[in-house]
Amino acid sequence: MLNLLNQNYMPPIETQRLLLRKLTLDDAEDLYEYSKDERVAKYVLWRAHESIADTKFFLRCVQRQYRQYDKTAPYGITLKDSGKVIGTISFSYVAGDRSSAEIGYSLSHDYWNMGYMTEALKAVIDYSFKELYIHRIEAVHDVRNIASGHVMRKCGMKLEGTMRDKLINKGEYITVNMYAIINPND
Repeated sequence: MLNLLNQNYMPPIETQRLLLRKLTLDDAEDLYEYSKDERVAKYVLWRAHESIADTKFFLRCVQRQYRQYDKTAPYGITLKDSGKVIGTISFSYVAGDRSSAEIGYSLSHDYWNMGYMTEALKAVIDYSFKELYIHRIEAVHDVRNIASGHVMRKCGMKLEGTMRDKLINKGEYITVNMYAIINPND
């Protein structure tokens, strides 16, 4: 399967305020700054980082993902004016036939409710439809994370349903809402 998001297919994506780009080990301080925040980690499938060593381990894993043929890897959500990494966005999977993909994301609490995640998600959706020819993009959120559902709707995604006890997160079954958007060019 051709991985559309490996290092050869991850060009930077620029928006009005953001640059979505591959992460480097130099991003450790920025990532740790928000990854240690329990508010950020509450609804995502990773635990809050306890030390900068956790963040560096994550970044080393990401570097390996960039080099592997069959792995997706995250973009760093970077402020264009300062170069600060404030979040990540990535595909959890891309179907081999490009019929579907699932997106996940996280954002520093300091930048919530400022439109940054909506801007990043719209850019990735647009890139995926126009350049990667993906037909359907999905995303799920813990039903308690209402803000994430707002982001998905602002990006044109439609609620397709609620899946009870779909995932285990930090030892607890969680119910998620699934959203999706179909490539309008198909």
